[in-house]
Amino acid sequence: MARLTFIGGIRPYSGKELSREKKTRDVLPLEGSMIFPLKQHIGAPAVPVVRPGDWVLCGQLIARADGELSANLHTSVSGQVTALEDVPDISGEPVSSIVIENDGQYVPMPVQGNVDPTRMTRQEILTAIRNAGIVGLGGSGLPTDYKLLNANPATMNTVIANCVECEPYLTGDYRRILEDPWKVIDGLAILLGVFPKARGIIAVSESNREGYRLLRELLIDNPRIYVRQCKDKYPQGSERQLIHAVTGRTLNARMLPYEIGCMVVNTQTLAAVSDAVLLQEPLTERIMTVSGPAAASPCNLRVRCGVTYREVLEQAGGLRRYYRDNNTLLLAGGPLTGKEIRNLDAPVTKLSLAITCLPRSMAAVKKETPCIRCRRCAQVCPNQIVPMQLVKDARLRNKPAFAEHAGMECCDCGCCSYVCPAGIDLAAEIGAMKRECLHNSVLAGEYGRRYQN
Repeated sequence: MARLTFIGGIRPYSGKELSREKKTRDVLPLEGSMIFPLKQHIGAPAVPVVRPGDWVLCGQLIARADGELSANLHTSVSGQVTALEDVPDISGEPVSSIVIENDGQYVPMPVQGNVDPTRMTRQEILTAIRNAGIVGLGGSGLPTDYKLLNANPATMNTVIANCVECEPYLTGDYRRILEDPWKVIDGLAILLGVFPKARGIIAVSESNREGYRLLRELLIDNPRIYVRQCKDKYPQGSERQLIHAVTGRTLNARMLPYEIGCMVVNTQTLAAVSDAVLLQEPLTERIMTVSGPAAASPCNLRVRCGVTYREVLEQAGGLRRYYRDNNTLLLAGGPLTGKEIRNLDAPVTKLSLAITCLPRSMAAVKKETPCIRCRRCAQVCPNQIVPMQLVKDARLRNKPAFAEHAGMECCDCGCCSYVCPAGIDLAAEIGAMKRECLHNSVLAGEYGRRYQN
């Protein structure tokens, strides 16, 4: 069977063998303070509905969504609310948060009983998803109910489960498929209930042979859900690239997927949808990968939101001895798109994908030399733009030329910087200029819809 793919992209060392065979295990937070930032999505921060001194139960609503692009927030532990205050995030910047003292009892909120999703209306499903505070767990942070609500059931014909996981070292989706495939299948089936004319496609990477075979066996009698293999290539899991690989349709940055009858939903998001609709459980935890050459024991962990990155790293075994003395670069996420963790005491949120532990030598900045016009950046660009031309426009501060040369089409994948022999950080310069253009309504135009926050 042909492996589906797109034009361009790179094939970095995956590093997935470090953690993909490690079964997911739970991280139980120690008794102490749990921190819940009010902004764990792309919209406005949620509004607290608790006050210091209140006692809360596991899964209880502690902050309510404030607008369409905001999301509800629930506590992952039981205990007492001790403060509403600013707490430093991974970069050290203060963010408004709710602090809860974990009592170690994990007393759950009561639920109403079993739910039959086949008898639920479209609106009831959307309400359950919104009440649960589900957002795009692949990193987008877009409230899932907002994505569903804006898609027309009459024209939506393809819902894609993004199980590709193309970022190096990350294996949380890989383990989810092997250990709990029905949650992914049920989550996708629930969304197909919202879009009765759509088919479901579960896209997995070609290296995930076990998951591909397992899903095929489980879905052999399902007439609406199919399994497809995609080439191991980065950024295969990017929304535009995955849609093109699976359906052959082209999506530019001025468009949203539902305009061409498609929707892409992450593996972890589908599992959260299943829990929300079938079990009435809000989103309070997620699977994280702790991996990399500097990690002492690479693994996959089921983590409650609110614990600190330090606690997750310690329960994963910490760092290898040689790398413990400031010789390690810690990233929140993968090595290609992750952000440096400057504050290990920052809390894990809904959008925390992984902790990637790299030797600092691997992240050493290469000395920049003049461009040699090799065109490698253009050859690997998944959106068929010319990164070096965009960098030239950016350095000349020529925003109209930057927009004319399709700079707004950049998806921030970093492929161009990865292959540049001159050591030019093209992705950083292009990304900075793109963000400036987005503040200009004339230049931003319809691109602003995709990048709104």
